[in-house]
Amino acid sequence: MKHGKKYSETAKLVDRMTQYETAEAIALVKKTAVAKFDETIEVHIRTGCDGRHAEQQIRGAVVLPNGTGKTVKVLVFAKGDKLNEAEAAGADHVGGEELIPKIQNDGWLDFDVVVATPDMMGVVGRLGKVLGPKGLMPNPKAGTVTMDVTKAINDIKAGKIEYRLDKSNIIHCPIGKASFSEEKLQENFSALMEAIVKAKPSALKGQYLRSITLASTMGPGVKVSTAKF
Repeated sequence: MKHGKKYSETAKLVDRMTQYETAEAIALVKKTAVAKFDETIEVHIRTGCDGRHAEQQIRGAVVLPNGTGKTVKVLVFAKGDKLNEAEAAGADHVGGEELIPKIQNDGWLDFDVVVATPDMMGVVGRLGKVLGPKGLMPNPKAGTVTMDVTKAINDIKAGKIEYRLDKSNIIHCPIGKASFSEEKLQENFSALMEAIVKAKPSALKGQYLRSITLASTMGPGVKVSTAKF
């Protein structure tokens, strides 16, 4: 695979065979984020789980202490008083059944997270084919199917992220921006890793965390030592 000049230059800073300590890895990732925009710092965790088995699925959410650095747009499906509550809590879009054709037929997807009250899941379920593949379907485990819409919105706006296994049993999550200080990135990384370690499926035999890699949007991957976790 051919890489650009900037990538090749920054890749020289990283020893691909080394598993770095967390602090060193974060410092390196910040150094390799040289794009003209504020790159997102992401963590990619390869697990020993087999997501085809329900008991080895991993899914949950965690509030990053320093947020993600991204403004998140929230859509809330609710009815009655809950509509007003969601608006008051700062939801970007609020509605009910009338939003279905807008999303289904017009392809409107101007939101990053969907929250729904349990009594609206019958309606939201009809959007499964649209929202599901994009990872936008509300889910009780992630705290996005709830009667407490105020708490859900506050958490999301404060920097709550969802983690889940993809088809290759890898978890991908943002932990902030390249402009964050090393301390802030480290705090966010620790909060995420703590949640993922707690989420280890009891049915899993063998090694849980096979590899942890940090990378900026356009930068090379930096391996983090899994020994601590």
